[in-house]
Amino acid sequence: MAVLVTGASGFLGSHVLERLASSGTLALGLGRDEARCAALEALGHRIIRHDLAQPLDGAVDPRLGRVERIIHCAALSAPFGRLADFEVANVTATRNLVDFAKLRGVSRFVHISSPSVCFAFRDQLGLAEDAALPDPVNHYARTKREAEKIVLGQPAIHPLVLRPRGIYGKGDRALLPRLIKAARSRPLPLFRNGRAAIDLTHVDDVVDAVMAALLAPSEAECRVFNVSGGEVLPVRRIADEACARAGLRARWRPMPLVPAMLAAGVMEAVALRLPGRPEPPVTRYGLGLFAYAQSLDLSKAKRMLGWAPKISFEQGLDRTFAGGASA
Repeated sequence: MAVLVTGASGFLGSHVLERLASSGTLALGLGRDEARCAALEALGHRIIRHDLAQPLDGAVDPRLGRVERIIHCAALSAPFGRLADFEVANVTATRNLVDFAKLRGVSRFVHISSPSVCFAFRDQLGLAEDAALPDPVNHYARTKREAEKIVLGQPAIHPLVLRPRGIYGKGDRALLPRLIKAARSRPLPLFRNGRAAIDLTHVDDVVDAVMAALLAPSEAECRVFNVSGGEVLPVRRIADEACARAGLRARWRPMPLVPAMLAAGVMEAVALRLPGRPEPPVTRYGLGLFAYAQSLDLSKAKRMLGWAPKISFEQGLDRTFAGGASA
């Protein structure tokens, strides 16, 4: 029997697929990006090209008849965009995959969510999974929250939800590359005397958590688990060290938070009225990451999944920039 990995052409999905394959597990990767899917096939992986905005069944590919477990990594992850796009990628796609999982009678459904569902514009340290959820800060958080409800509302598929924070590592095209690109073009904002802090997660730790979720006992089903690197580091240190590995010295500019948030709100409103609705240079969510201290309580994952992070931020940077490559 096989494990189906959605989002296989993406960052986390490709790492999960590689781990499964290296362990001898029959893994099927499902993705949309033609070039990346072709690259994965060239490496010997079994790939199915399909857009989960459309229903999934055995007619798509006969190999789907062997699927017993599912790891749902596919999502549209961005701080800005059209609600309709997020709904299709994160809600409709999840609903279609859950319908397929029910049809197949899968024995485990691991859903990759995000701590963005519980992000708020305030300090939140040691946040547990059962904390009351604030109003969604953006369309990504709103639709990921809805996807969690869809998955957890189907106990017959034996679901677990993971919320990994700030995934980085070799092949990352979002977190550290975005940060380094911003640092190249302008000074980074220093809010609240540099009190912002966060617990990022190296992709290998996230993959370990996914493997633990696949094998978790039934008592862990229908539950949400936080995943992070366990180190709460100042955002300034994270940016300085990542930029240094990329051969860049980060510049910082002390700024008042409230006017910056107001300006970002104006930029978002303007972008929504432009053709194509391009992402503005600054978003309120992005500024929030530079302004507040936040971390996740990992005790539940340690207790019920037997999982704990192993890779420090320094070790993670070593792996990310190994061979002189950039993030």
